[in-house]
Formats: sequence, structure tokens, C-alpha cells
Amino acid sequence: MQPDEIDWKIIENIRKEHKNNNAIARELGVSEGMIRQRLKKLKDAGVVKISGLINPDVLENKMSALIAATLSDGSKLDEKARQIAAFDEVLSVSVSTGRYDLMIEILVESNQGLVKFITEKLSLIQGLRDTETFVMLKTYGKFV
Repeated sequence: MQPDEIDWKIIENIRKEHKNNNAIARELGVSEGMIRQRLKKLKDAGVVKISGLINPDVLENKMSALIAATLSDGSKLDEKARQIAAFDEVLSVSVSTGRYDLMIEILVESNQGLVKFITEKLSLIQGLRDTETFVMLKTYGKFV
């Protein structure tokens, strides 16, 4: 599914702040039913996911990190990215260009959680050649 102009306007509305369907409909000059139906289609098609996000800096005993990974076999990018994305601690996995093949964003319980994730979970993924971990000390404009 490719979103049309109205879909993009709806998406931009819900990205900025929480608004109910009536408020979005008033702003776009359409019916609430149309907004409800379009949001359902967008969710069902996997175009949008609506959820509440939290500033990671306010979460006690939580640490966010970015792990850059290189694979020994580049033809397995999709398979390895999906395996890693299935771990509970993983917020996202992105295939990237440049020095690293994958960028893995995680949220873990403190330093011990990071060590546990790397040694007990990430290390189980066959074909990871190298990783480099970057701990996020403070974030700006980031919600998880």
C-alpha cells in the first residue's frame, strides 16, 4: 500500500502529537469516519503503528545503546537483521552503508543488561564478524 496525500496528512498529524480522530478530521476538512477507516487501513498494511513513546532519559536503570555490526556474509543481511530484531531489548535494526552492515538500537537494564545482551543474545547470531557498541549517555528529541 502506498499512502496518498490524505494519508500523509493523517500520518503527519499523529506524528506530531496525540490527537483524536475528530480533531484530525476537523483539521483536514473530512469526516471522522474517513480518518478512522484510513488509519485502520494504514495499520493493517503495516504503514503505521500507533503507540505511546517514552523519553529514555527518564527511565531509571535503563540504558540505550547503538551497536554497529559487520557480517561475515553480506548475502545474509536480511536474515540476520530479522533474527536480531526479534530480541526483546532491540528497538530497531537498520541495514546501513559504509563501514558497518547493521545498526542495532537497544534499550537494556543498566551496564549488566548491556553485557548480558551482548554475551548471551547477540553472540548467538552466527556470522557476526565484528561489533562496536556506543552507549547513549543523553538523548535529545528521542522517544522509545
